[in-house]
Amino acid sequence: MGKRLIPAILIALLAIIQAQLWFGRGSIGNVASMKQKLEDRKAANAKAQRANEQLASEVRDLQEGLEMVEEKARGELGMVKPNEIFVNVSK
Repeated sequence: MGKRLIPAILIALLAIIQAQLWFGRGSIGNVASMKQKLEDRKAANAKAQRANEQLASEVRDLQEGLEMVEEKARGELGMVKPNEIFVNVSK
């Protein structure tokens, strides 16, 4: 009885460990899924970081001078200075 009990316990423990490796919370599939989510979040963070840097640059330009304000007024609102002729080229 003693000769069969120890190998049976070891085989049962091995089966439990293997089951956790393949199907448990830290399984191979779960880890791969989490790695993919991490990469997706890193990409989203990088995109948001670029947008934040662009907005920060625009804020700095607006704080430093009126050139950015003039450029936005001309481009977005079609404003012109006195004695200028506005020409709109459509593509």
